[in-house]
Amino acid sequence: MKLDEAYSPDNIFAKILRGELPAIKLYEDENTLAFMDIMPQATGHALVIPKSPATNLLNLDPSACGALLQTTQKLARAVQKALDAPGILIAQLNGSAAGQTVPHLHFHILPRHDGLELAFHARDVADMGELEAVAANIRAALETL
Repeated sequence: MKLDEAYSPDNIFAKILRGELPAIKLYEDENTLAFMDIMPQATGHALVIPKSPATNLLNLDPSACGALLQTTQKLARAVQKALDAPGILIAQLNGSAAGQTVPHLHFHILPRHDGLELAFHARDVADMGELEAVAANIRAALETL
């Protein structure tokens, strides 16, 4: 995927936004959606996407940036609280050369703990029951923030 590649409504995140594919949702508002990564690099790995069609940060309409960052910050706080994480890694990749695998802009939120290595990106699908249990804790943390 090149940075200037046209947005495709057939990407997996666009299908999640339209309800054509399931997702373990954490938070949703009129501009953004946050959900669990089904191939997590760490327990609690969450994704935040804009509802606006954009392949990467460089081609997102600037008017949508504020809402996306606000949701990312809100989710990062909830993930940190729910997983009792001393650190949070927030990653956003632009283009396949940077490691982006889904051509829809998204932020990764990963809780970090000393001594725990990250799993490989987009390799192994997690147990859905375990993801839902972690999601319930993150949703509960969101309610207290």
